[in-house]
Amino acid sequence: MSLFLLVTHGSDGDVLPFVAVGAALAGAGHRVVLLTHAPYRDAAVAAGLGFRAIDDESAFERTLADTPGLLGSAPGRLGWEGFYRRNGMFEQIARECAMLRELYRPGETVLVGRHTSGVSVRFVGELLGAPAAWLALAPTQVMAAPVAAHTYGTELVAGFTEVRAGLGLPPVDDWRRWFDACDAVIGLWPRWFDEAGPRSPYWVRLTGFPLADTASRALGERAGAQDVSGEAGAPPPGSVLATGGTGRMLHPRYYPALTEAAGLTGLPTTLVVRHRDLLPDRLPPNVRWQPGIRFADVLPRAAALVHHGGIGTCARALAAGCPQVVMADGIDRPDNAARLARRGLARVAPAEGWGPGELAEAIVAAAADEGYGERAAGVAAGAGHAERAPDATVGDGTRERASEVPVPADGAAVATRTRDQHPVTDLTLPKGGAVAAARQLAALERPVAGTVARLRALSAPDRARLRAARAAASPDGAAR
Repeated sequence: MSLFLLVTHGSDGDVLPFVAVGAALAGAGHRVVLLTHAPYRDAAVAAGLGFRAIDDESAFERTLADTPGLLGSAPGRLGWEGFYRRNGMFEQIARECAMLRELYRPGETVLVGRHTSGVSVRFVGELLGAPAAWLALAPTQVMAAPVAAHTYGTELVAGFTEVRAGLGLPPVDDWRRWFDACDAVIGLWPRWFDEAGPRSPYWVRLTGFPLADTASRALGERAGAQDVSGEAGAPPPGSVLATGGTGRMLHPRYYPALTEAAGLTGLPTTLVVRHRDLLPDRLPPNVRWQPGIRFADVLPRAAALVHHGGIGTCARALAAGCPQVVMADGIDRPDNAARLARRGLARVAPAEGWGPGELAEAIVAAAADEGYGERAAGVAAGAGHAERAPDATVGDGTRERASEVPVPADGAAVATRTRDQHPVTDLTLPKGGAVAAARQLAALERPVAGTVARLRALSAPDRARLRAARAAASPDGAAR
């Protein structure tokens, strides 16, 4: 069995999927070590993973506090170089590289990193000749690769070059080509979600949503799930739940607008917010606060969910059949929301639509949406639950069109439940995305062939001609 070294950065939506994939790998008999932020030690250990902290809890919180400055909506935008320098990110990458080299076992190790930020995985893979894969958490990470490559080659190039020099690696001449030279890119979302917007490149292997919060506790739950009045327990059935995730990377008007709109609805509302300082001091009478909650347990009984558009939160609401209002702003969130809206599975409120009356109207409409569960079930029935299998490599080094195969549900059928408001069908198989991702990773035995790497670097016109040739040769006339 192999040794898998996993590296990720961020908050729950970035870390818990790696815990879920790691648990699936460990369940298959592999050794797994997770390298990430110190507060996630308990989640990793509970999942049967080894753990190495890349920071301490205070450094983690300081970095989170700086993330709003990366958004275009930030009053004083920090910029990527300023963020990396101020938070010691280049030094952190160097520490990650040292840990990976220490843990590495020749001929046994597969390196796995969060797409875009997991550069330590790529650097060490390059140094040691080890297979290296990126896990993409949302389609935008893949779509924005050219922009990220430009940022790496301009704003961040000096810091990255210094880290590489410390490893004995030369500077990167072409960051776009470097991005595309990864041995595998695995997308943790299903085919129907991919097809609801700009589609991912043909080499991205789709697995489905991992529903990573099923087994792991959110960071806010450690506070005891006490609300501001000292009351404990889950919100009453029929409540509205609202959250902006477990991080701080939010528009400055996000929680003020959400709180005011929630008060206008008059509906019982629970704000699930790990950092109480993000909320107004006084909450409306119908609004309570909890630092954390087990969404998998409470969403099936909720009237609606209002959230920021993180892909893990989107997937959990879908699985529960809970109508959702998405206050989408920044990074992957507008794209996630747009993909759901195209399928009739979300009401989207961009930042310019956060007027209290307009937002309150959207929340009330979602809470009264009796047809949401049927629409969610219809998407599940029409799309099926599938992963895109690895492309088959043919004799000339090119790859055939990717195919779809069913993902097993770990022995469990897709569950159908009835909530107080809506009959629903789970849209994603329990743990299916994590199991499928683990299976893809376990198949990594050697770096990708140089011919395939060159194919990925083809220009857009050349790719179009290649797709046309494949379509002409394909029995069904279709190609990725």
